Amino acid sequence: MTTKKAYWMAMIEITDPEAYPAYIAANLAAIAPYGAKLLVRGGQYDQPEGPTGNRHVLVEFESYERAIACYHSPAYQEVVKLRHAASVGKFVIVEGV
Repeated sequence: MTTKKAYWMAMIEITDPEAYPAYIAANLAAIAPYGAKLLVRGGQYDQPEGPTGNRHVLVEFESYERAIACYHSPAYQEVVKLRHAASVGKFVIVEGV
């Protein structure tokens, strides 16, 4: 049986562009131990339906359990404070097909 991959999907509105780079610089060290793979981090986008923010992120994990564990890890919980201080948005952890 193959384990389904899982994803962090974030749609962020950066509210403090001077502070947000601190989160970008710190988050890779916190998520790397969980095998996180960045698939989308910013970049060109189109918004055909509804508001989504001005920054989009998609991170892949080998399993739903690893994605959940990474988010709730002490290391990431310290780093996520930087994102919360510099942005607002939506963040979801989903299992792939």
